[in-house]
Amino acid sequence: MNQFQPWRPTSTKNKISACLGFLVVAAVIAVGTIGAEARGDETAAPVYFATDVVPVLTKLGCNGGGCHGKATGQNGFRLSLLGYEPAVDFDAIVRESRGRRIARAAPAQSLLLRKASALAPHGGGKRLEVDSTDFQTLQRWIAQGAPPARATDPSLQRITVDPTQFVFDATRRQALRVTGFFSDGTQRDLTQQAVYQSNEPDVGDATDAGVVQVKERSGIFAIMVRHGEQITVFQGIVPVPHDSPESRETLPNDDGLTVIAAAESPEASLVDRSLAKQWRRLGLTPSATASDAEFIRRATLDICGSLPTPAEVERYVSDTAPDKRARLIDRLLERPEYASYFAVKWADILRNRGAGYATSKQRPGTALFAGWIRDCLQDNLPYDRFAAAILTASGSQETNPPTVWYRTVRTSQDYVESVAQAFLGVRIQCAQCHHHPADRWSQDDYYGLAAVFAQVGRKGGFADAEVPTNETIYLLDEGRVVQPRTKQVMTPRPLGGPDFAVSRYDDPRRSLTRWLAAPDNPYFARTMANRLWGHFLGRGLIHPIDDARATNPPSNPELLDALAADFIAHKFDVKHLIRTITNSVAYSRSSIPNRSNQSDSQNYARYYPRRMSAEVLLDALSQVLEVPSKFPNVAGEFPAGTRAIDLPDEAVPSQFLDVFSRPQRNSACECERVDAPALGQTLALVSSNEIQTKLTAPGAYVDRLVAAERTHAENVRDIFARVFARSPRPNELTTALKFLESQADRKEAYRSLIWALLASNEFLFNH
Repeated sequence: MNQFQPWRPTSTKNKISACLGFLVVAAVIAVGTIGAEARGDETAAPVYFATDVVPVLTKLGCNGGGCHGKATGQNGFRLSLLGYEPAVDFDAIVRESRGRRIARAAPAQSLLLRKASALAPHGGGKRLEVDSTDFQTLQRWIAQGAPPARATDPSLQRITVDPTQFVFDATRRQALRVTGFFSDGTQRDLTQQAVYQSNEPDVGDATDAGVVQVKERSGIFAIMVRHGEQITVFQGIVPVPHDSPESRETLPNDDGLTVIAAAESPEASLVDRSLAKQWRRLGLTPSATASDAEFIRRATLDICGSLPTPAEVERYVSDTAPDKRARLIDRLLERPEYASYFAVKWADILRNRGAGYATSKQRPGTALFAGWIRDCLQDNLPYDRFAAAILTASGSQETNPPTVWYRTVRTSQDYVESVAQAFLGVRIQCAQCHHHPADRWSQDDYYGLAAVFAQVGRKGGFADAEVPTNETIYLLDEGRVVQPRTKQVMTPRPLGGPDFAVSRYDDPRRSLTRWLAAPDNPYFARTMANRLWGHFLGRGLIHPIDDARATNPPSNPELLDALAADFIAHKFDVKHLIRTITNSVAYSRSSIPNRSNQSDSQNYARYYPRRMSAEVLLDALSQVLEVPSKFPNVAGEFPAGTRAIDLPDEAVPSQFLDVFSRPQRNSACECERVDAPALGQTLALVSSNEIQTKLTAPGAYVDRLVAAERTHAENVRDIFARVFARSPRPNELTTALKFLESQADRKEAYRSLIWALLASNEFLFNH
């Protein structure tokens, strides 16, 4: 046989061996080539799983709640939500399914990379470009042996963004640079790996590459910059363009620049000076001052949840004293309707629930608690004492009504989330399972606050697992809360720490209330100031009202700080805080926008109209038509004349209140009460039995109107005074008279006219 003659297999077995041999050689050559590419000069820089790999997966959305980060995973592959458990993620990627997701010998052929880059079928679509830095990072990590996170790996200590603030005047784009500082003393550019999220995307947003782009609206926005557990914030300011007609606008008879100048004077309040400074900064011209008729209607609705009577409007409009607005506010705060109206607001927040089928057993408690809240408001109990009375409540509902709070708020989860949202303005729910993705809160913070309530004991009451009634709340000798991830028994602590110094004989709840009322508490006073500012101005300085975090800063920090400091200085006097807000220059603005502020929704250069809440709207209809609503009680009916704002809980049946979004009080979030329009509300205004009954009630307003020996013109003026708190304009009077004179049935004509006015936005909205 010629030594150069090629060898040929002589059997099937030899043929298979030969094929396998060629494949092995080809694989070795391929691996050598790929490995050489992957192990280029960059292999000298190690890739760390926790600080390099996991952030890539987070930015790509792989570990998000809608993909592999949800509790059940996606298509058999589950990652920890937002990468907060790197060890779990490492096992899922490297060890699960016999390690099929990575190929150390051929990194670029790893299923992890092929799916993400859509080289293999992937339900999530293409998330990664083959020539991208992120692809190279993952490939290098696999080429380096796919090492797990180790205790010796450098950890990310903090990140910074440059610039931290930028004014977008002529420039409409700005690139950010994110720098990470690591535990080994190194720092690195993380701009491409960071995640960006805007709190006001209609004003400005950022691309995945960290380039901020602003939209057509003026205003202030914040971009949350996140890498792993580290967060920082960029703030963008978008003024009205200097060369636009809006920036040169002045107002007839009420020059906007004059309004700003007055608010900037040394005699003006710190609140007004903060507002004026913001308007100057953004080039906003405030709207004209609201008319007297507009102001009394606005203030009466906002403070008392009621419409002013025509007589009250007439007296106020004819008053020429310069301090009449301040005196009006003082009078309204002393009316019983003030306490009733704000008691509804607090009953929502404190979850004073009737609990459906057990209402007959719950009603005595809800009525006592609602009455206690109302009395506290009427007596102007300082806010710190109000909160303390609820949080430290012990005893039974008969002797201490605030214990009813513990009837609905029962579990560790309830304690933490209700306290954080109601009194601290913080949404901490995420930290129950993992580090909060947009704030500083960890599981230790969550369960440390839960430990404050670990010794709350209960006895007695109706033995129903879902809706116990008259329990007695007392302090157990001991109680503990275990952090589920570390199995550590938590010491009671406030949000942000440090641990409370409590002995076994102390009530940790009292330590919590002392911390709340401390002058340096960063949440308590600010949350109440923001909550009331949002109530009266239509939007909180922090929006949403109960979502305070570093990544959602206030639109006017100086103003919020001023309100909170003044609230603390006046010993948590709630009525004083209300006076401060309602006497501000912002609260006295007209709701009619000018060209400068028509797109503004966060700087209060005009009053923001909003629909009346369900209870206020129903009471307003009753007031206009002089027909009280009837509410069924568990034992008959509530007394005649009971208003919706006086109802003890949300379980009193009323289709009208439900259609207009009465909250179910399932959480402490004010977001349960929705004022957005809905189809059902429109239908209710057109065909509501409630309205029809009031319009046709014998001896009520319509009957009196028809029977009165007055002209149509006089009646129309009376109707407008009741419904809108103003006189009809000439064109409105002409139209109304023409309609009334064209109808044969006088009573039906007046009913139709009034119904049309009650269904108008001018009536439905507080403006």
